[in-house]
Amino acid sequence: MQFISTRGQVPPVSFSTAVAQGLAPDGGLYLPEQLPDLKPYLAEWSKLSYAELCEVFFAIFATDIEADELKKIVTRSYTKFDHADIAPIVKLDDDRYVLELFHGPTLAFKDFALQLLGNLYESQIARTGNRISVLGATSGDTGAAAIHGLLGKEGVTTFILYPDGRISPLQERQMTCTGADNVFPLAIKGSFDDAQTAMKTVFEDREFAAEVGLSAVNSINLARILAQCVYYLSAYFRLPEDVRDDITFVVPTGNFGNVLAGWLVQRMGLPIKGFRVATNQNDILHRLFESGTYQLDEVAPSVAPSMDIQVASNFERFLYYAEGQDSEKVREIIQTFKETGKYVFENFDRAGFSSSRTDDAQIAAIIKDVYAKYGYVADPHTACGFSDGFEGKEIILSTAHPAKFPDTIQDAIGEDSTHPSLEELKSREIVKYSVEPTPEAIKAFMRARV
Repeated sequence: MQFISTRGQVPPVSFSTAVAQGLAPDGGLYLPEQLPDLKPYLAEWSKLSYAELCEVFFAIFATDIEADELKKIVTRSYTKFDHADIAPIVKLDDDRYVLELFHGPTLAFKDFALQLLGNLYESQIARTGNRISVLGATSGDTGAAAIHGLLGKEGVTTFILYPDGRISPLQERQMTCTGADNVFPLAIKGSFDDAQTAMKTVFEDREFAAEVGLSAVNSINLARILAQCVYYLSAYFRLPEDVRDDITFVVPTGNFGNVLAGWLVQRMGLPIKGFRVATNQNDILHRLFESGTYQLDEVAPSVAPSMDIQVASNFERFLYYAEGQDSEKVREIIQTFKETGKYVFENFDRAGFSSSRTDDAQIAAIIKDVYAKYGYVADPHTACGFSDGFEGKEIILSTAHPAKFPDTIQDAIGEDSTHPSLEELKSREIVKYSVEPTPEAIKAFMRARV
């Protein structure tokens, strides 16, 4: 299978090339040249374990990786999860379920993709002999998951940008207390959007990318999205049969990658009823699905910091399909948004999405209410999925362990939420580096350490 850029100005590439490059040379995001039809496989796949399901799903896309090698990559990727189901489902009542995605090594849903991506990189380096420099930007969980997915990988140097003071203290410790000498957490002044914009500009410098062997861990990397597709398949198969075709997936999201993965699987033939995009007070996506207008606003720091985003990079992949796979139209929309901070869609097709918005006060009230009603502790991002006003059956994606946000949990329910791996971090030394959020400063820092 070949992979194309959403902006249509570069030739198709193989799976391994798409993964290695991360961002396409024309600034676009890679997608399969044609989405496969999964319907003929669903009955057989429903009987598989999580790792087996991931393997057969990736085999459709990673056609340039030998079957035995792919099996090894996938099997290694799910050995560090602390629940036998990998992504367990918790039933709260007859209409409400939770899909827990926080049982990986950094207690966040990003582990599903970044454990796999780390092993894909390791295989690539062994095959080619070429070292790589990984550059990412994080609003909280991506950085920790990327670092832990790449720890111990020969030939990898990791650089992660994050907004200083705008992620939770424990999220920061997961990135800055590894003790690894090839990991560089880069604290910037500004927002996640500032970090992401600078990162994308660095990737557009193809000469620099070749010089340092640049690769991406953010959800601009197609492997991230494909890995996240698997837990929608897994969840669908494990829901009760009388529920699975009549349930809405509720997805807390900031960068649109988490919900995009489910939507792509739906387009491939999995009969998911629909999706609700659950935002915090940084609600650019909610405003889009409500009004058809995609418009920047100021980032308002919140108690759900991983969603403190105003530029949802994966929205470009959705755009590609929403605009009839018209790359020229995608380029026009992206350029207009880049120049003006706004784009108004005519006859905007919501494509089965609904949306909701939850501010900080509502998040605290929801955590308290969910705990009182179900005895279940939801982290502040997951809490956004419990917003009022939705009728029908729903499965809420729980994106992080509540112990990563102890102050918010304590304030809401008056009880501590802890996890041994996080407690152990509190005694370690923080090592981080201050860098200006400019492409020039980032490239200079990387050149000095590659």
